Amino acid sequence: MSSALLSGVRFAVLMGGAAAEREISLQSGENVASVLEAAGCPVTRIDPAVEQWADQLSDIDFVFNLLHGPGGEDGVLQGLFDVMNLPYSGSGVLGSALTMDKARTKQLWSGMGLPTPDFTLLTADTDWSDLIERHGTLFVKPALEGSSIGMSKASTPEQLEAAWKRARAYKGGIIAECFVAGEEYTVSILGDRALPAIRIEPASEFYDFDAKYVSDNTGFFCPSGLTASDEAELSALALRAFYAVDAAVWGRVDVMRDISGAWQLLEVNTIPGMTSHSLVPMAARADSMTLIDFLSEIYRLSMEARYAS
Repeated sequence: MSSALLSGVRFAVLMGGAAAEREISLQSGENVASVLEAAGCPVTRIDPAVEQWADQLSDIDFVFNLLHGPGGEDGVLQGLFDVMNLPYSGSGVLGSALTMDKARTKQLWSGMGLPTPDFTLLTADTDWSDLIERHGTLFVKPALEGSSIGMSKASTPEQLEAAWKRARAYKGGIIAECFVAGEEYTVSILGDRALPAIRIEPASEFYDFDAKYVSDNTGFFCPSGLTASDEAELSALALRAFYAVDAAVWGRVDVMRDISGAWQLLEVNTIPGMTSHSLVPMAARADSMTLIDFLSEIYRLSMEARYAS
């Protein structure tokens, strides 16, 4: 049934690009392209880091966008495809732009009464000592990057300033988010439903880039070990957080559960990783979906979103 829906559709898979997550994007894109080809679909692999890449779109019916980070996940290409009237996977311009900016996402959630850790934007004028004194341990993150790129933990004024300097290597603002002690979960979204939650036990101190994509010692638990009522509560929160920022079709919501049992929203990924280490394919399998089933649903839901009356 999945292959039948995709029959005759000429796909482009966008991968690579010029963002810091280029290598992960190449892996995600190749994984998706290979699955589509195995189902008999014609696929054109396109890397927007190559000059005149858009010329390859002339005979394409649908774009699977697997570009992670700025330039692919931030609304820029979504706007281009809208102008071209070319259907593409996932969220539109607004949802992509909002979720790419962690600070604005958290501001919107806070305004809606959704739980998310307190944060502040760091600048050269920040009083490092005062911030540590008031908040204790902080996570420092580039506001416009994903995959924990440029992220570090700081418990002293010296560590905080050093973390800010490291994060300045990336474009956009820099946020310091209050540390949440507890368990980390991620919830994949497909349409109007949440897939089974995954509990993450990082091999290192926190779930950094190596723990996500390199280490084989990070623990991923699906089923997550939550009670049915807690799983339902988490799923409902993830769906509300996802659609609050105008995200659509598919994505992933990252959440912490603090030591009191309360949920704390971290961020939304509108184009999550689809590599062999990635969590969305794991959640799809736990929901008894093959990857081609999952891609077929993304295609169907995206077409509905692009051409809804």
